[in-house]
Amino acid sequence: MSDNQLYEHASRPTLQPRKSSRSKNMVMASHGRAPWYGPDGKNVEAYVVGIAGGSASGKTSVARAILSALNYVPTVLILSQDAFYCAHTPEEVELAFNNDLDLDHPNSIDTPLFVKCLLDLKQGKATEIPVYSFVHHQRMPEKKYIYGASVIIVEGIMALQSPELRALYDLKVFVNCDSDLMLARRIKRDVKERGRDVDGILDQYLRFVKNSYDNFVQPSSRYADIIVPGSSNQLAIELLVTHVKRQLDTRSLRFRRMLAEAGDERSKARSRASTLVDGQNDIDGEDNVVLLEQTNQLLGIMTILRDRTTDRGEFIFHADRLSTIVVEKALTLIPCEPKTVRTPLGIDYQGLARDDRLVGISILRSGGPFSHGLRRVIRDVPIGAMLIQSDPKTGEPLLLKSDLPSSIKSRDTSGDVKVLLLDSQMGTGAAAMMAIRVLLDHGIQPPNIIFLTYIITQPAIHSVHRAFPEVQIVTASIDPELSEMHIPYNANSLSLGEGAVGVGEADFATRTVSPVDDLHLHEVGEKPDPRDALKTEKELSSNKFKVPVKETERLKFSREHKSQSIGEKRAWVISPGMGHIGDRYYIS
Repeated sequence: MSDNQLYEHASRPTLQPRKSSRSKNMVMASHGRAPWYGPDGKNVEAYVVGIAGGSASGKTSVARAILSALNYVPTVLILSQDAFYCAHTPEEVELAFNNDLDLDHPNSIDTPLFVKCLLDLKQGKATEIPVYSFVHHQRMPEKKYIYGASVIIVEGIMALQSPELRALYDLKVFVNCDSDLMLARRIKRDVKERGRDVDGILDQYLRFVKNSYDNFVQPSSRYADIIVPGSSNQLAIELLVTHVKRQLDTRSLRFRRMLAEAGDERSKARSRASTLVDGQNDIDGEDNVVLLEQTNQLLGIMTILRDRTTDRGEFIFHADRLSTIVVEKALTLIPCEPKTVRTPLGIDYQGLARDDRLVGISILRSGGPFSHGLRRVIRDVPIGAMLIQSDPKTGEPLLLKSDLPSSIKSRDTSGDVKVLLLDSQMGTGAAAMMAIRVLLDHGIQPPNIIFLTYIITQPAIHSVHRAFPEVQIVTASIDPELSEMHIPYNANSLSLGEGAVGVGEADFATRTVSPVDDLHLHEVGEKPDPRDALKTEKELSSNKFKVPVKETERLKFSREHKSQSIGEKRAWVISPGMGHIGDRYYIS
């Protein structure tokens, strides 16, 4: 990866980036990304820090020092202005090689593109940034895909120059440094990293760099919220880190329990899960749920899969069979295009062809069986994956990795892509919401998403459709109950994906219970009604969907209680269910 480096640490949060002499842009991921959106499915904007200063003043060093100190944040991105130099004509490239091209003027930066990419990232969307080569003095034809940032650190000499960029910053920083020190650093950097000679560096500095600093860069310091020295700045960095950590606490939310309890209250009031047959239902706002017709054949397959005595071979065979049935049903919801073919008898036949823009996305690990079923129906369909597991301490879903097809990563094509989202069961709907949010952040249209599952609960239907009403769901069964089980655990072996009944599986979620958790659930005062947190648009009327401010405070992720536990885990379990489908399919 030439201009951005992605580091994933699944077991511990400590971040130790590898140094690169060619890269200023950097994405760093810790042990997983917690929900970056609320129960309504809307993104919480990333926190953006803009760092400006003279050439070689220490902007990148300050940005990386802040990054290395934030050793347990979900995702931090350093975005360098250097990637956004304008594309040059052959004549301009020749001038650049002769040190006659002014790259220190505001017009040398593609500011509209810079603003667009930063706005996308701030809003939680995926984007593609250009790649600029100082060796070739030209923007390269390839682009760099970037997604997923709770904190964005923008650095560049003109970072505070543009009003459009300044409007996107939550915190503006200027790095002030002695001009002699900046020149010495620039000579050392350009000789070592960019293949320049000293005479050319000095000539360019006197003609362009110094004038630019005096006329554009230094005057932009008046927009800064804080001015940091370019050396001996450890105290200033510590203050910045403390501030950013405080902002991060407001950007990791916990609401799986809210989803489960609010949806459960709603389902008990209606009590009609068993009445849905083959896409026909009378649930307000849930017309996009398709339940397979409950034939004797389907009920027989479900009986075998639910039976705890079914051996692994038999379970795999019938799970694959059910996957194929569910996939075939889902494909009936995707429009086909007319196609004329010639038969072996030489006769034209007016038929239909499937949409080539179809892809499958499996939520690992339990979405694996559906991948096999989809391959049996459409052999050449592109299939990507998302690794979503439960945080063992909070029970919230964590996005550990996403491997998406190129048609989804590119914003030029993602708007037309149809996605089959695959998971074996949906209990609270928290993992499903995370997967859907990832797709929406890449430009997939909600009506183009179809969620396929063996089993779903009424709370999950309510949670998903409250946030994403246009997403379609195809399922073989709607199970009536979602309950919280209490499971003892060994405190010395706590890790993701470990333990009884599926600790860590995306929507077979468990969490460690701490004394603080129990106190939090039994605070003195009126207990909030979970139904109020997830009402329909009709019920909320003009107030629309809002989580009360008091409740938002309760959702904030707290780092204070990480190490406390009482030797117990609690898991949301579907009843009667199939048990841990991933384990039964791949292990036992």
